[in-house]
Amino acid sequence: MRERSKVSIATAGKASVAIVEVGARDGLQNEKEIVGTADKVALLNRLIAAGAKRLEVASFVNPARVPQMADAEAVIEALPDRADVSYIGLCLNKRGVLRALASREGNRRGVDEAGCVLVASDTFGQKNQGQTILEGIAENRDMLRLAREGGLVPQVTISAAFGCPFEGAVPPETVARLAGEMADAGAVEIALADTIGVGVPAQVRDLVGRVREAAPAVRLRAHFHNTRGTGLTNAWAAYEAGVEVLDSSLGGLGGCPFAPRATGNIATEDLIYLLDSSGVSSGLDLDRLIDINHWFESVLGRPLPSMLGKAGTFCATGVPTA
Repeated sequence: MRERSKVSIATAGKASVAIVEVGARDGLQNEKEIVGTADKVALLNRLIAAGAKRLEVASFVNPARVPQMADAEAVIEALPDRADVSYIGLCLNKRGVLRALASREGNRRGVDEAGCVLVASDTFGQKNQGQTILEGIAENRDMLRLAREGGLVPQVTISAAFGCPFEGAVPPETVARLAGEMADAGAVEIALADTIGVGVPAQVRDLVGRVREAAPAVRLRAHFHNTRGTGLTNAWAAYEAGVEVLDSSLGGLGGCPFAPRATGNIATEDLIYLLDSSGVSSGLDLDRLIDINHWFESVLGRPLPSMLGKAGTFCATGVPTA
């Protein structure tokens, strides 16, 4: 059997932050035109060459509901078997985890992490994955157990943690309680997701503090959408509050099929420019990311939303760099 990934996803040190690249999954799931399997694999390979070490590569969902993810297994099968890279498969229910485990059967590399999802509101949870909060807690307990027993890294995203598109404000104490329950259920990492892009930095700092108290031993990750222009400021607030891992999407692509008017994730290029310019290491190569942005524009047939893809990097000597 091939050697499984040994990539470390331990807490990042001072003046550094780990990045999870979600472009191939969250970035593409809302695209109306189907992106071919070969182009998805090429995107992931280019991102790995640019320094990405953790990547959401697909979601194990019903293709009738999310057609863009119908080739999940084919994408995963074509990925390079690298020990320094960790592949994440999104799982909304136990069936998803079983598919993630099946991707590793035989002599196949498969995914390394089961990215489970718990929605912090009843209405959105029912629309997104047919579960109330209570049903989601029970399902995620089983999902995390299955993942752990099967050798996958068990982690969970609390979706709509900063607001629900149907119910409005989500009480922070609810999110903290859910984080504590997921930590007790065995999650080694908890991501707080601003699925509809409504959060602001003060809210981020408050919620991170509450969740840290509720789940002190669990690594924290943050996932921001830029729907209202606060995504990057929220990411910086999360980093300053001690979040060890940030999600981002190449080109700022993304959105949720079940959240009205939810637009893209924060762009990986824009985030890396912010981090690099602030002396925070991420391990990603900004120039390569901009090159990938321009290449993927040709795949989609349109410019991508990110700012750096348009403006390029900045050189202190005044010489244009892109």
